[in-house]
Amino acid sequence: MKLRIVPARTGIAWVRGGISVFRRQPLAMAALFFMAMAAMSLASLFPFIGPVLALVLLPSVTLAMMVASAEAMQGRFPTPEVLLAAFRTGRQRMRHMLQLGLLYAAGFLLVIGVSALIDGGAFAQVYLGRAALTPELVDDGDFQAAMWVSMLLYLPLSLLFWHAPGLVHWHGVPPVKSLFFSIVACTRNLGAFVVYGLGWMAVFAFGGLLVSLLATLLGGAGALGGIMLGLAMVMATMLFGSIVFTFRDCFEPPEQAAERPSDAETPVPPGGPGTGT
Repeated sequence: MKLRIVPARTGIAWVRGGISVFRRQPLAMAALFFMAMAAMSLASLFPFIGPVLALVLLPSVTLAMMVASAEAMQGRFPTPEVLLAAFRTGRQRMRHMLQLGLLYAAGFLLVIGVSALIDGGAFAQVYLGRAALTPELVDDGDFQAAMWVSMLLYLPLSLLFWHAPGLVHWHGVPPVKSLFFSIVACTRNLGAFVVYGLGWMAVFAFGGLLVSLLATLLGGAGALGGIMLGLAMVMATMLFGSIVFTFRDCFEPPEQAAERPSDAETPVPPGGPGTGT
């Protein structure tokens, strides 16, 4: 496995890649993302362990969308089987993916725990959907501090896990090493990831303007909720679909060894660094 260093402009190619893969298979990609989110929501309903179980599943969901994008870019129709990609590559890699999920859950809960020390858990309750966001909370200084601290702490957590599912699945890297290689790849290609983030911010901003325009044309606030939810799902699907392009351009492709047939079933999309499609 060899790390690639790409120019900053590659970040725009990654955004285009996510949009392109959605355009190729819009119904399949949207349906897969919806099913993945529904599975996490159902998992969160289990008493006591539900929210943690949902967090454990997130790396597997990320991998599923990466595999779906890879399938679509190879001209194949991504089926619901990709949702089980993390659990169909042998016991060792399945165990590694579960370990990765546990590490993610622990990291996320640590971030939430630190925020609770600042505002008594108010931000955590709102973020987890267990309390409503009120104007009083928004104006509260402790709540704002907890929110910003959580955002700052979540950034390195997301970089640690950004490439980790793909490294475990396609390269067979153990969980802890995958976290190290992931954050190194992200920091070494920081310029491209900054452009990538700004690109998605522009896409989401444009989506917000589009929602406002459509709501005005279709009858104001009454139509806003449904349109916003639908568009948010589409843009989130495109964002998750773009992750595989960041992975492909940051790492050399693995050797297709005979003893690893599962890798050949879910290839990373072809193309060199910065191609985006």
